[in-house]
Amino acid sequence: MLDFAIFAVTFVIILVGAVLYLYPSSRRASGVPGLNPTDEKDGNLQDIVNRGSLHEFLVSLHQEFGPVASFWFGGRPVVSLGSVQQLRQHINPNHTTDSFETMLKSLLGYQSGMGGGATESILRKKSYEGAINNTLKNNFPLVLKLVDELVGKWKSFPEDQHIPLCAHLLGLAMKTVTQLALGESFRDNTEVISFRKNHDAIWSEIGKGYLDGSLEKSSSRKGHYEKALSEMESVLLSVARERKAQRKQTVFVDALFQSSLTERQIMEDCMVFTLAGCAITANLCIWALRFLSASEEVQEKLQQELEEVLGSDPVSLDKISQLRYCQQVLNETVRTAKLTPVAARLQEVEGKVDQHVIPKETLVIYALGVVLQDSETWSTPYRFDPDRFEEDSVRKSFCLLGFSGNQTCPELRFAYTVATVLLSTLVRQLKLRPLKGQVMEVRSELVSTPRDETWITVSRRS
Repeated sequence: MLDFAIFAVTFVIILVGAVLYLYPSSRRASGVPGLNPTDEKDGNLQDIVNRGSLHEFLVSLHQEFGPVASFWFGGRPVVSLGSVQQLRQHINPNHTTDSFETMLKSLLGYQSGMGGGATESILRKKSYEGAINNTLKNNFPLVLKLVDELVGKWKSFPEDQHIPLCAHLLGLAMKTVTQLALGESFRDNTEVISFRKNHDAIWSEIGKGYLDGSLEKSSSRKGHYEKALSEMESVLLSVARERKAQRKQTVFVDALFQSSLTERQIMEDCMVFTLAGCAITANLCIWALRFLSASEEVQEKLQQELEEVLGSDPVSLDKISQLRYCQQVLNETVRTAKLTPVAARLQEVEGKVDQHVIPKETLVIYALGVVLQDSETWSTPYRFDPDRFEEDSVRKSFCLLGFSGNQTCPELRFAYTVATVLLSTLVRQLKLRPLKGQVMEVRSELVSTPRDETWITVSRRS
């Protein structure tokens, strides 16, 4: 994202480490209320591990110390902001061009820019975003086709058959992203399965393993991760070279060749899009269908809007903007599921939030998971209620957090498009119901995902 990248604990720690090396003289406390370090070397690291995730730790931190709180990574103080009001104070005077692309590439060990400074980095970002937008325009019929295939499969099931959302929707996301990013060779399920194996190995390790140093401590895990990364890079380079030789201009990798990027940079951008695009798209769709299955009222209201705007026609790109209630459903899905629970930024110049001075080079965490369920910002925050987004103040708060408007990252925009196609196709044909007795637990990592497989049943609309 332009303002709020989807930051994992991994990136936070890497960023802290970088600051410690680059700015060793900036180790002074901020004066913000918070926890004292429980360990001289590790600070509050063990407290975070004990809570199970950085998000859960931040929830307890802000409950105890309020919307502006501090803790310690190693010997370095960190400030966390846990309300919209405090975030607004910090964001406006400290706007940067840091993006999700920059974050994820740092985790993978890539260089985020083109080697020529801020201007080249901005140009590269525009090239990346433009490539995703053009790919959607050129391949929208393919998105419709893949969604139709999934819905057709569900329609063929008996009404009492349990459908595993995580498995099916990750499959949909993987097929959609790989074909739109890399072309028709990924219409072969064998290619997609092989790609998914490496994708899962990479994604699982960049979302965990660094907090307690477990990846570095396990030579087998580290070897598995590095092998998967190397194999995936080789596949992406091979596809890029083949597409360039064929001079095709239909998918994401083709669009990148229209810029001045090197072959290596094109591979890196393909890695970011395929990794992030699959995970964000899959989990947005999983949570949306899970919440819809539990609310017949929301399903019926959405179905009514779809009939009024689309009739019996399939959705088109130009019609998506007219589906306002569908947008509200997806916004509320992101909010309720805490789809991206943590973001972060390095304080580039000395700043101030409320009466608290934040020194230069302090790491500032945006506790988005806390903010998204703050009762002072959202009424009945734990209730799934798309109608809340009819209020202008709610839309503005959501936009401020980087989940809508021009600040939204291209991967999330892509996910919204695929999810809209899925909902507009599915809800007009089938009714969704949750599996009784199912307990939903969230795993808050790089992207929030259900801790276990999520099941629903479907029945045909009469």
